[in-house]
Amino acid sequence: MLPDSSSDLQTTPFWMKLSVHISRGIESLFGTRDENMRLLESGLAVKTRLLNDSLEIEGEEPNVIRAASILEDYVALVGEGHQFRNGDLNSYLRVVTGDATITLRGLVESGRQRTFGKKVLAPKTVNQRRYIDAIEKNDLVFGIGPAGTGKTYLAVAMAVAALLNKRVSRIILTRPAVEAGERLGFLPGTLQEKVDPYLRPLYDALYDMIDVERVEKLLEKNVIEVAPLAFMRGRTLNDSFIILDEAQNTSAEQMKMVLTRTGFNSKMVVTGDLTQIDIPSAQRSGLLEVTEVLKNIEGIAFVAFDDKDVVRHNLVQKIVRAYERYNDLIGANRQMSLRLNEPTPEAPPAAAGANPGPESAPAA
Repeated sequence: MLPDSSSDLQTTPFWMKLSVHISRGIESLFGTRDENMRLLESGLAVKTRLLNDSLEIEGEEPNVIRAASILEDYVALVGEGHQFRNGDLNSYLRVVTGDATITLRGLVESGRQRTFGKKVLAPKTVNQRRYIDAIEKNDLVFGIGPAGTGKTYLAVAMAVAALLNKRVSRIILTRPAVEAGERLGFLPGTLQEKVDPYLRPLYDALYDMIDVERVEKLLEKNVIEVAPLAFMRGRTLNDSFIILDEAQNTSAEQMKMVLTRTGFNSKMVVTGDLTQIDIPSAQRSGLLEVTEVLKNIEGIAFVAFDDKDVVRHNLVQKIVRAYERYNDLIGANRQMSLRLNEPTPEAPPAAAGANPGPESAPAA
């Protein structure tokens, strides 16, 4: 039976072209090696062509209208004097091409710039904005997601802002000294020299926001303390901003220990990536457990990041997705293997006096 042509016309999207006038900001719109345009085209399944003073968009009607709306927001923002720094627009485009409910203008304006020491930052994704809002409103926040989403960096930025604005009197940065199968005992030097490499990412974030000389002075006075998790036991941390990084490598006991260190007028942020657990497989991750233990408790917020929030090189986002697909596949294959290896139940023995089957019948 042939399909009804009238119904086909109703369900087939209308193909159209639109042009958006662009007079300024062409370079930042296209990005390095046209990466922004490629992202817009692949995210919305459209084709673009640069004309003399406009950008032509071609594709299915709803996609073209959506792309034109994004570009019109860009043109208006540039006309109002907004400057898109390197990589900012690419991060915004990932969000607005993936979520039709978010506009480019709304994303840019809601992600207002904030000053963190010598650094001026603005959240680049919806989840980064939720994360910053959660830290401002709650005393305990968990930021969980893949590498490159800004979990640790933004937490350090919020800690620096709280210290400089005198909302807290010190910053405590800690992480478990467990990394990809290595052990501290095999490293040369004193205990501090052994643990410093594990804490280096926290130092890097600090140096990005405060002058090196000032960081060193604050470290000397213990106004900023960077220490392995074992140093937290038995302490009560009042008037502090505490960050527990790489929390996926804590045991359940360690997680409980550090969470109960929080004192009066203190705030704690816990960050981690549940896909990069380096503790022995027989040991349950404290971060994995705490998501079940502390859910739905007032004053505690959980913010989940995903691959759309990756703000590093585009390849990082692709790598994260590839590993997620691989882990899903391995998990499915493992389940199939377990089922195939299950022993086949033996047939019950024949009842006494039952007629034998043809195979057990005596030869004639």
